[in-house]
Amino acid sequence: MKKGSILVVDDNKNVLSALRILLDSYFEHVYLLSSPNTLISTLREKNPDIVLLDMNYSAGINSGNEGLYWLSEVKKIDAELPVVLFTAYADIELAVKALKEGASDFVVKPWDNTKLLATLQAAFSLRQSRKEVKKLREKQNVLNSELNKEEDFCWGESKIMQNLLALIKKVAKTDANVLITGENGTGKELIAKKIHHLSLRASETLVSVDMGAVTESLFESELFGHIKGSFTDAKTDRAGKFEAADNGSLFLDEIGNLSYTLQAKLLTALQSRYIIRVGSNTPIPVDIRLICATNRNLFKAVQDGEFREDLLYRIDTIQIEVPPLRERREDIVLLANFFLDKFTKKYNKKELKLSDKAISKLEGYSWPGNVRELQHAIEKAVILSDGTELQPTDFYMRPMENKAAVIEAITLEEMEKILIEKALNKYDKNISAIATELGITRPTLYSKMKKYGL
Repeated sequence: MKKGSILVVDDNKNVLSALRILLDSYFEHVYLLSSPNTLISTLREKNPDIVLLDMNYSAGINSGNEGLYWLSEVKKIDAELPVVLFTAYADIELAVKALKEGASDFVVKPWDNTKLLATLQAAFSLRQSRKEVKKLREKQNVLNSELNKEEDFCWGESKIMQNLLALIKKVAKTDANVLITGENGTGKELIAKKIHHLSLRASETLVSVDMGAVTESLFESELFGHIKGSFTDAKTDRAGKFEAADNGSLFLDEIGNLSYTLQAKLLTALQSRYIIRVGSNTPIPVDIRLICATNRNLFKAVQDGEFREDLLYRIDTIQIEVPPLRERREDIVLLANFFLDKFTKKYNKKELKLSDKAISKLEGYSWPGNVRELQHAIEKAVILSDGTELQPTDFYMRPMENKAAVIEAITLEEMEKILIEKALNKYDKNISAIATELGITRPTLYSKMKKYGL
């Protein structure tokens, strides 16, 4: 089956005629030129897959310099176009020079038909491969731009969130490892995306892994990849998340759920900056920016022997603590209206607004599920709404805790820990201010912080 097109440039008309007869059976289009003077315009017009280019055109000259000149001109037009050089003068030094300057191969006249066809078919395969690689690169660039597109999101106008965004912008421009901490639903993954979007790696991919969902048996395959036949279901070679994130960012969510054994394997990869696929012995260098997130107190986990201290300090170059929604109540209505606008458009609803009583209900609720819970509450209310104004009855909230019962059940030590934690958040870990607030000395505060793993 004939495939592709070839452009032959040779000043010998007998050679052109012979090649026409030979190549017509193998190529869909065969273009012939007896002079290179129209080579560039023909390239632009016909866009061939291969060029078979003679090296000498002037009588009495056999240096090959003319062929090398036209080779360089072709490469200016299309650097990926395979060019096979054709000459009656076998010269090893000239062949090596031609290959260094971009020729795909070198054929000596008189030629052997079988060898010439094999050379041209190899050049055509190379052209197809290069086209496919270019297509995949273009597709990957489009995918990267879509994946890395910043989500439309309302961060809030509270001072605590504005300080947080300022910190994110400062940290994002570096390659420092970041540990994002905070309760469930506070938006840790959104912050990871924001860091990547503002980073110098923004044109590359952000690869996310939920560490809590990765089983022990598949951990290495998932993160480091595997080669065909390395285990029962390994039917093909497969790159892991580290390789997929090469030159980009790797986001390890819920890293606090990783078992102690797997922590050691992760630490080894982070320290060495290379991975080895399951079933292979070949190290593969990786260049990633690491972002981790957890809702656990990893410093306490270290004290309890549940998390490796060396891994913690490896991932915690910069820590970003995301505040719960109850500590930035001034953002609740702003966020609620943002989600209201989003979901009225999504579900093709008429313009909706929050009633004053609905606003009071939203502001008075503790939001244990944080921003995620607020988002779901607004979405549900929009879906079920019939009017133009949302009322308190449109929102179903979890029953509020009986604070008296909670206080009765809590110990003095637990209460003390809670008070210190609140003061730490309130004064951004300013030890002097916290000690004054609690009415204790700085040494006593340090002692208690150590005791409670704070």
